[in-house]
Amino acid sequence: MAARVEHLLTSGTFSLDGGTWDVDNNVWIIGDDTECIVIDPAHNAAAVVEQINGRQVRAILLTHGHDDHIRAVGDVYDAVRGPIHLHPADRMLWDQVYPDPAPDQDIKDGDEFTVAGVTLKALHTPGHSPGSVSFYLEEAGTVFTGDTLFQGGPGATGRSFSDFPTIIESIRDRLLSLPADTVVRPGHGDSTTVGAEAPSLDEWIARGH
Repeated sequence: MAARVEHLLTSGTFSLDGGTWDVDNNVWIIGDDTECIVIDPAHNAAAVVEQINGRQVRAILLTHGHDDHIRAVGDVYDAVRGPIHLHPADRMLWDQVYPDPAPDQDIKDGDEFTVAGVTLKALHTPGHSPGSVSFYLEEAGTVFTGDTLFQGGPGATGRSFSDFPTIIESIRDRLLSLPADTVVRPGHGDSTTVGAEAPSLDEWIARGH
């Protein structure tokens, strides 16, 4: 596989429902030396653009619309002109940060994005937010889950526009159904695997978060 997965850690804040928290975000870049796709270019636009290093950006893919994941995307877009993709169910979150303009493209379940000879497939995985999307890169045996699935359990569902039963359904049906050795690359924290997380599903359901 000519394409590679690159990781950049950025730091900033997340704000919703009147609260603000310090967060570290994972930025994922998939591509080769000439082209790439960027997933969730968070917080530090200059660092993301430096990592892109002049490559053609085929797409900027947003796993969801929370401000820590999207606030820097405008500056990244201005620098690299890659089209911004967001699921329309998270448009109300986008509009809180960017009343104008809209994202360039809506993401639909099953959409495919090709770069450097590999294909990312969009899996609609709502719960953390209505428009949360994961991106499955079968050729690399990895899935980029945003804030839907972390090492140790589901993403948070205690704030506006989130729902715990919905995120459990998404994780069970869309993510834990992937091969056990699939590497889970989340929006925050360390990577894990489907096989490492699957045995804990009933525990997560019992604890309610």
